[in-house]
Amino acid sequence: MRADIEAAALAAERDPAGVTLVAVSKTQEPDAIDAALATGQRVFGENRVQEAQGRWGPRRAGLPHLQLRLIGPLQSNKAEDAVALFDVIETLDRAKMARALADAIQKTGRDPTVLIQVNTGAEPQKAGVLVPDVASLLALARHEYGLRVEGLMAIPPVDEAAAPHFRRLFQIAANEGLSVLSMGMSNDYAAAIAEGATHVRVGSALFGERKALPGPL
Repeated sequence: MRADIEAAALAAERDPAGVTLVAVSKTQEPDAIDAALATGQRVFGENRVQEAQGRWGPRRAGLPHLQLRLIGPLQSNKAEDAVALFDVIETLDRAKMARALADAIQKTGRDPTVLIQVNTGAEPQKAGVLVPDVASLLALARHEYGLRVEGLMAIPPVDEAAAPHFRRLFQIAANEGLSVLSMGMSNDYAAAIAEGATHVRVGSALFGERKALPGPL
């Protein structure tokens, strides 16, 4: 998979070292995770805090260079658990969550970096701050709550071309002086890389189709 990402970066006339593969390990069995680790993969994305705790808690001590990224929606009552486990939280999308993260950072002493999730398609069923509200949330998160916001994340609408949404996210980040762009998944990572992605979140193209969970966590 890394070879595919490198090829996409070269095709876009970008340095492959500027694109990080985030292996989306949600719902994967231990053998699949161990196989990915054996290849040298050290950056993983998880959707659910509780599931990630069970998967990574026993592994962390032996993996000093592991980076865990929360890429799924976060509830305020899970903020402390998320801060304790994850190195990057990609899904800040509201003021209440910014405050919860700040409180959790103060309590735990851990200080993960943060991305703001942007709902570029203004989809009512999807998490993410609307485009006109990005600047105000960024200012609040940084200046009132002291969060280390380093970039933006987005998931384009499934029924629209992804590239224009990636392009829009890139422009928002440029306007706000943000350098990190988490965008692109298994079916559109090449388009995301062409539009400036620094992190692509790849699950099925790396692990195969994910297994269904037995029930809600």
